Amino acid sequence: MTGPSEVTEMLARIEGGDERASDALLVVLYEELRGLARGFFRRRTPGETLQPTALVHEVFLKLTRGCRIDWESRGHFLAVAAKAMRQILANHAERRRAKKRGGDRERVTLAGLGTTPSPAEHIDLIDLDDALGKLAAVSPEQARVVEMRFLAGVSEQEAARALGVSDRTVRRQWRMARAFLRAEMSEGDAS
Repeated sequence: MTGPSEVTEMLARIEGGDERASDALLVVLYEELRGLARGFFRRRTPGETLQPTALVHEVFLKLTRGCRIDWESRGHFLAVAAKAMRQILANHAERRRAKKRGGDRERVTLAGLGTTPSPAEHIDLIDLDDALGKLAAVSPEQARVVEMRFLAGVSEQEAARALGVSDRTVRRQWRMARAFLRAEMSEGDAS
């Protein structure tokens, strides 16, 4: 098992241009990234053309070869990966919706936002992306907590460590962010 410090070291080597470190990192984090991707694909409509494996590979290539990021930790990498997955899926949904001229929107569960979500609780990826964008404009810290907790699936303690704040601060920001997102997205359902 590779520890967090080894993952951080691999990220530093990737930033330095070591492609072998990139291959090693994919092996180490592949299952975790697949888990993130599977979370996004729960209860998706049949016939989806984008699959979790393709999403993982697209995100991994984008993050290790397509952009220069000063990686701080494994948690930071997973948070950015979750955000990239959300953006890719929102863009994919937007393209499909444009093809259908406003037809069926893609739905995913919002299981991570509620304390006890019902199995029928769904949200549109585009609405989630829009709501997170609004939240980031009001409170970038809360948006980062949502990306880390809900999208990347990191623990409260990992999020606090990656963000350099206390567990209590993460809990408070998580609570406020959930309330904001619920209000934003229920507003969208009413229109």
